[in-house]
Amino acid sequence: MPDLTREAVLTWDAEDPLRSFRGRFATVGDDLCYLDGNSLGRPPAETAERLAKVVTDEWGGGLVRSWSTWIDWTRRLGDVLGTRLLGAGEGEVVLSDSTSVNLYKLAAAAVTSWTERHPGVAGTILFDGEDFPTDRYVVQGLAAERGLTARGVAPDELESALSEDVALVVLSLVNYRTAELLDMASVNAMAREAGTRVLWDLSHAAGALPVRLAEAGAELAVGCTYKYLNAGPGAPAFLYVRRDLQPLLRQPVWGWFGQRDQFAMGPEYEPAAGIERFLAGTPPILSLAAVEPALEVCVAAGIDEIRRKSVRQCELIIELADRWLHGYGIRVDTPRSERRRGGHVCLRGPDMWRLCQALAHAGVIGDFRAPDCLRLAPAPLYTRFSEVWDAMDRLRSILENGLHERFSARPGRVT
Repeated sequence: MPDLTREAVLTWDAEDPLRSFRGRFATVGDDLCYLDGNSLGRPPAETAERLAKVVTDEWGGGLVRSWSTWIDWTRRLGDVLGTRLLGAGEGEVVLSDSTSVNLYKLAAAAVTSWTERHPGVAGTILFDGEDFPTDRYVVQGLAAERGLTARGVAPDELESALSEDVALVVLSLVNYRTAELLDMASVNAMAREAGTRVLWDLSHAAGALPVRLAEAGAELAVGCTYKYLNAGPGAPAFLYVRRDLQPLLRQPVWGWFGQRDQFAMGPEYEPAAGIERFLAGTPPILSLAAVEPALEVCVAAGIDEIRRKSVRQCELIIELADRWLHGYGIRVDTPRSERRRGGHVCLRGPDMWRLCQALAHAGVIGDFRAPDCLRLAPAPLYTRFSEVWDAMDRLRSILENGLHERFSARPGRVT
């Protein structure tokens, strides 16, 4: 980027094919640089109106009669998400529960299936030792419950760690700290060769980059909708089960939404024939209502166009970090190659917690991940290139003037 100036970056904004999509989100002042889209996306402008309609017309007016419409939302929205953004087929994705709960349900179902095929074998669950905490904790808890071994490995150690006693592999497609992007197809092929399955966490990938589940030979996946998919805090998560596996797996939470003939209220549990068998209890309708307008924006923009802009914005962060921050002991700890990088950039160095707080005071929202990672995540649907430039310029100014030293070195409960 030899002619990299703010004026040049403003030209990028003017030529951006996605520039109009910023207007489809609720924004708070042009001076705020929001680079935390991988924690919580901005609300689409239409979300509030959609929620009000559900509350007033459907809940308030239709009352319980509105269940005739609501009953199919988990499957209908799952089909939109699966076919338009995740590379899955119809009837393979459903909205359900939280990511943690879905991870447990699918992991338990996969482990049960494996142990039935390998009676008497003490199985092992492999997971990324640096993965997001809930993934590690769920795996460790399931292993303790089933008498299995839970073993953390680095992704580059996976091939040598695979053996005939591996019951399941649990990995995130995009590392939540470093944004390292794994080769899903290669990992799936290795697992098949070893006779096991991979359960993917797509939380930091869905809505940020094309996920081609069917093409990559994926069998199981989970993820959230409140990051790049912008469905709101605590929005329902999703799960994916490849169609041919659905009748072979039985998840451990036997709830009435997963029952074959739900309103027959029968005495015994019999799982539904399709993806609905992985549901459990009554879905949160108001939260589901916020998913639809969020998906509509992503689908309208197109996931390939979103990815193209994301790559360029992350490259801008990396280039400016190299130019401006190296002298302060700050380095980029994110893969340089776009083929190995997700949608955010991790900067590592001293005093990153205090830098994060100083940035927030200066109107730049990123986030800190222990022990020394500052994550900056532009969301292409609403983040401008000039916003990225300004955020990095303010970070440089804070370091030049030592402004971060005014802030407490003790992290708060929420980082």
